[in-house]
Amino acid sequence: MGGPLVNLVYDYARWESKAILEAASRMGVEVGVVNVTRGPLSLEPGSAGGVYLDRCVSMHTAIAAAEALEAAGGVVVNSSETLRVAASKVATLSVLARRGVPVPRTRVAVGLEAALRAAEDLGYPVVVKPVEGSWGRMVAMARDEEELRALIEYKEALPGGYSAVHVIQEFVEKPGRDIRVFTLGDRVVAAIYRVSEHWITNTSRGARAEPLKPDSELEDLALRAAEAVGGGFLGIDVFEDRERGYIVNEVNGVPEFRNTVRVTGVDIPGMLVEYALSLARR
Repeated sequence: MGGPLVNLVYDYARWESKAILEAASRMGVEVGVVNVTRGPLSLEPGSAGGVYLDRCVSMHTAIAAAEALEAAGGVVVNSSETLRVAASKVATLSVLARRGVPVPRTRVAVGLEAALRAAEDLGYPVVVKPVEGSWGRMVAMARDEEELRALIEYKEALPGGYSAVHVIQEFVEKPGRDIRVFTLGDRVVAAIYRVSEHWITNTSRGARAEPLKPDSELEDLALRAAEAVGGGFLGIDVFEDRERGYIVNEVNGVPEFRNTVRVTGVDIPGMLVEYALSLARR
């Protein structure tokens, strides 16, 4: 098969992809570059070798690229199965719940009537989420039945296969922040607080990243969540509940880490290159 032991797969060149290439250059590691928008991926067994760091922005593209590269003989970080689970909030919460990882109280509702009953069961306010999505997009709070009706009717008017399927969750009272923990293989490599006056605490929505040294309980929870979805390189989003302690909200299959590197100084790009090399040499 030949070729580099480590490869970078992407569709659009974000900071993270550039940082990985810069880290590899500093380390003297040759990295193959695969831009999936400029050439097709072969499914022929034996046509791909080595380890591929999948940094595609589009989750559907990331999954398709991983599936093709795995069929061709490559090892992908993250695997197509891990990406498929992380891409669906229902799949993620389901595997976490089955493994005993604490998550927000959640209902999956198909249509308006089921959504209203879910909210009655959980109690207002509730958080309404799409099955798929990132960066806090299409996530909204309903404080009463009138708001929930308006949200559901709006969402169901949108195109898409999941437009009538709604993830309804309890509203977790957070202390003005949530936590992002990064796991790589079997270890926690970095963590940050995402601080915001708004209840949606994504940094893409203006939240401020602050460094965090995780305690053993948080590390254990993050690693359990990572193992449940299949492992690799993951961003685990954690809430601090006043009564229950840490609970896992979501798992990100292609996590961004620019702000984490900036505030913690942790060399995540270099760690990813080293991790890929360790897999390639097995």
